[in-house]
Amino acid sequence: MGILIRIPIRYKLLTSSLLVTTAVVSIITFTMANLFHTDKKAYIHDLTSTVAEHTAQQTNKLLIGYKERLKLFARFILDRDMKQDSKLRLLKDMFQDFPDIIAVTLIDEKQKEVMIYDSNALESVGASKMDLRIFRIANPLPLEDVLSDHDYVENSTLQDGRPTLTLAIAYYRTNHPPVVIYGVISMERLIKNISHSKAFESFIVDRKGKLFSHINGQALIDRNVLDWLPPVSEVTAVGGINVTREYVKEGKEYIGGFAPVGLADLVAVSQIPKEVAFLTARELLGNLTGISLLLLVGSAIISLLLAYRITKPIELLSNVTARVKGGDFNIEIEKHSHDEIGNLADSFRDMAQGLREREQKLHDANIALIQSEKLSAFGQLSAGIAHEVKNPLTGILGYAQLSKRKVDKDDVLYKNLEVIENETKRCRDIIDNLMRFARCEKVERVSMNLNDVIYDAARIVNHQLSLNNVRVKGNMGKSLPNILGNPNQLQQVFMNLMINAQQAMGDQGGQIDIETRNLSKQRVLVTFKDNGPGIPEEIRGKIFEPFFTTKKAGQGTGLGLSVSYGIINDHGGTITVDNNADHGALFSITLPIGADSNTNGRNATDEGEPTPKTSEAEIHDSGSEPLDIAI
Repeated sequence: MGILIRIPIRYKLLTSSLLVTTAVVSIITFTMANLFHTDKKAYIHDLTSTVAEHTAQQTNKLLIGYKERLKLFARFILDRDMKQDSKLRLLKDMFQDFPDIIAVTLIDEKQKEVMIYDSNALESVGASKMDLRIFRIANPLPLEDVLSDHDYVENSTLQDGRPTLTLAIAYYRTNHPPVVIYGVISMERLIKNISHSKAFESFIVDRKGKLFSHINGQALIDRNVLDWLPPVSEVTAVGGINVTREYVKEGKEYIGGFAPVGLADLVAVSQIPKEVAFLTARELLGNLTGISLLLLVGSAIISLLLAYRITKPIELLSNVTARVKGGDFNIEIEKHSHDEIGNLADSFRDMAQGLREREQKLHDANIALIQSEKLSAFGQLSAGIAHEVKNPLTGILGYAQLSKRKVDKDDVLYKNLEVIENETKRCRDIIDNLMRFARCEKVERVSMNLNDVIYDAARIVNHQLSLNNVRVKGNMGKSLPNILGNPNQLQQVFMNLMINAQQAMGDQGGQIDIETRNLSKQRVLVTFKDNGPGIPEEIRGKIFEPFFTTKKAGQGTGLGLSVSYGIINDHGGTITVDNNADHGALFSITLPIGADSNTNGRNATDEGEPTPKTSEAEIHDSGSEPLDIAI
């Protein structure tokens, strides 16, 4: 027998999605690579020329800015009307505003030099004032060319890694001969301007082909002539037009772009090895491959999330099915979507709810059946015991009463006979309750109004309740139909519930709320609610069992609620107990509607007269406080 490998649906969906995405991305990548290779050489020439032109424009812009700042320095240095302190303070501020400028030297018409500098800036490029003077003695400026309005720029780097340039210009004044001003300027910003491309090597050369600025500042200290370059004069001779050339450097073929800077005959060069040009194509292909991989990873993640979103509810339903199989119907299924899977979750939840309700009904029915069987067995036993014991008790009671007549009341024997009489009566009452519980006597059932029975029961116990500060309030249904039953038995049930409530509330008293209403077309509901201590949950299931009581010994038989349960059950009804919101006990009784369901009795109204929703009535008991029942 072969081994079956289980593959989850989410991975099947993920694999299908990845295959489709891979095919599409591969086709796009292959097409783009072919398009790039069709005219790669022309593209590289144009791109090299563009990069060189951009480098030249950035360099020109930067140098012109430095030129204007040198003119501003010259203006303030030559201003003889400005106080010396103000001039020094202003020049100091200018160094702070133009941090690229390290030192400025002005040479007047008498070849007299005035140098001003920023000591912190000099220190940052690893030089001193003396270093600048020594360098200038070794590399004198072409003053005549500068005074002829030919700007002069040179590489004046003194220390590796800290490149500087020197810019010299002529400054003209009205009615004064021109002077020369030159500045030593940090090349940091210029190097940043020419290092904008990783694929191209960019630098600046002067008209002699001498290296002026390079993206690698370490190379500037040599300041060698780049003899492997084509003659720069070819570039400057074409009138400022960009050109590209192919040449060999150290055994490698290069493609270079040349663009005039437009100042001091400087030329911007951007070059790229031919093999790097092919590498650029490979870089493009690599970038496309990287993008493809990102697309694949992204599609994988999205596909996995979508697959998870689709399959997770199914997996949850599978787990819930196992729980239902084990008999656990108390489940809640979260709805993740509004599609077919969401509808399946709703159906499954409804099924679980139906099973839970059915199980609860079976559980309740089983409890009721067990209780009924217990009561039936106990009733049969009680009937036999009551029949055998009642007759001897009658004889004992009779002889005790006869003996009392022949004994003086002050005699000790009289008191003993009185105890015998009282205890015998108590035993007889217990036997009477057992007889009622066993329902041995035949009872007649008539069509009656339930409100009337409750009024009569309340009237009977009203005196006892009022003495214990208990008030009865009622909300009696006006349209309550008649039921078929025995008024005396139901009256016994209602009286028992009210007396139990009064005993539970104790000396502080309280209130009993009685309500009757239609529960359905076949049943009516009666509720007795008090504000006493309620019934603990651990004894709530035993409260209708025979001889179960929470009262002290000798104060109760434990048959009252059992008898009440039997009477209600015999009438085809139900009686349940719970605690209400006020922590008191709540007894709920349902009774079936009898064959004659016409409304009569106290809550009936004359034909043609409207029936108000509520009214007030009082029941008066002789010698007691009125008992209010709100109907």
